[in-house]
Amino acid sequence: MKPIRLNIRQHILDTAKPIILGKGFVAVGLNEVLQAADVPKGSFYHYFKSKELFGEALIASYFEDYLLEVEQLLKANGESAASRFMQYWNGWLTSLADKDMQCQCLAVKLAGEVSDLSEAMRLALHQGTDRVIARLAQCVEEGRADGSLPTSLDAAVCAETLYEMWFGASLLTKLRRDPSALESAMRSTKHLLGLST
Repeated sequence: MKPIRLNIRQHILDTAKPIILGKGFVAVGLNEVLQAADVPKGSFYHYFKSKELFGEALIASYFEDYLLEVEQLLKANGESAASRFMQYWNGWLTSLADKDMQCQCLAVKLAGEVSDLSEAMRLALHQGTDRVIARLAQCVEEGRADGSLPTSLDAAVCAETLYEMWFGASLLTKLRRDPSALESAMRSTKHLLGLST
């Protein structure tokens, strides 16, 4: 007997995420997602009017989950803000190394692929990354306040610069299949933050 799923829409999105991380958005057909989710095609169109709107919902869902993880990592827990901030970047480095240089970030995977194909998906990616950068900037502000990061840092500029650098480094890692770009990003991050290398 099949288990009853209370949220079929979310089940479709959760099932699709690893498939699209592996193959990309354009290469994945709806039938592949629906078969993996064990959901009839008619159900898909009840929840998503088109593949583009499905993609937009997938990105929004990804960022909701991701931001919860980021919040858990960055929230005040007795450690300095600088320590929590560096744990975030260490996570980027180790997650790629643990996955044989295969990026697990849907934003990195889809940014180049869908930004020219779908304005709705581009905006969802843009809004999601802006929210991540804003949370990172908050952590920098906390570091300035607790003395673990230089007070001379502009929190918003610092967060945006670092996120852009790591995003680009992740793309280069996909190309090179080695961690050199991420290792360089880590050195540059420590230098920018005035932390020992």
